[in-house]
Amino acid sequence: QVQLVESGGGLVQPGGSLRLSCAASGSIFSINNMGWYRQAPGKQRELVAAITSGGSTNYADSVKGRFTISRDNAKNTVLLQMNRLKPEDTAVYYCNADIVYRYPLQYAYWGQGTQVTVSS
Repeated sequence: QVQLVESGGGLVQPGGSLRLSCAASGSIFSINNMGWYRQAPGKQRELVAAITSGGSTNYADSVKGRFTISRDNAKNTVLLQMNRLKPEDTAVYYCNADIVYRYPLQYAYWGQGTQVTVSS
């Protein structure tokens, strides 16, 4: 059984910062791509940022220059540092990971989501 557990969400004022963390645990052979998605009320879930096992990153245009994704392969964790937050960043943020749980079988796992609210 594999679990993704997120932490770090909360309420922050516009211009502030938050750091989200996601830790994978359980039966893990290896982890390929990891990423963060978000879903605002009434909108579809969208990719925020992704990172490969080799460290290559990809960002949504709306967060480029403000958010930074990183990972610690030894700890099976992925982080999202969010700076200069805007009210439009308000959403539930979900961690996603493509996990090889028994080589070569891979599955895309999701975390439970963590609320980020940007408001004065």
